[in-house]
Amino acid sequence: MQGLGKTDRDEQGRDIDLTSQRSTMPASGPLQVGGPAPNLNMNLYATKKTAAEGMLDIALFLANITHMKTVIEQGAGFRYYIAVLTLISFSLALQIVAGVLIVIIARRNINEEASQRRLDSLNNIATVLIFLIFVTNIFITVFGMERTGLFPRMHF
Repeated sequence: MQGLGKTDRDEQGRDIDLTSQRSTMPASGPLQVGGPAPNLNMNLYATKKTAAEGMLDIALFLANITHMKTVIEQGAGFRYYIAVLTLISFSLALQIVAGVLIVIIARRNINEEASQRRLDSLNNIATVLIFLIFVTNIFITVFGMERTGLFPRMHF
């Protein structure tokens, strides 16, 4: 409030300083904080977000295929050959399921009240699948490292 006098509210909800008759709120009305923009299409936003998530899943899928090819080329002499192939296969299977789920989510309309609960549960399932893919790929990275001899050990 501006001034030290009494205040009141006018028809638009603005505070009026009765001692100076000045409004302390913008003429456009109260500030809207935290609400969506009036022209934001939530369905389009969710679809774009899901498509971006799918593209990242495709990139990880291709990286895992490349990693699998490298492990197969190294042969069974590789120390963690079976473990890494199993983890990569598991990750690829989870990525296929997550990819199908992402396509299903992207094709639904988030603005329909009837499908919002189902979309929420599908989104939660996709999130859990992506977390499992993330953890699996951490193990793939850990077990997939092999000393190649290109960089000799440094002795300090």
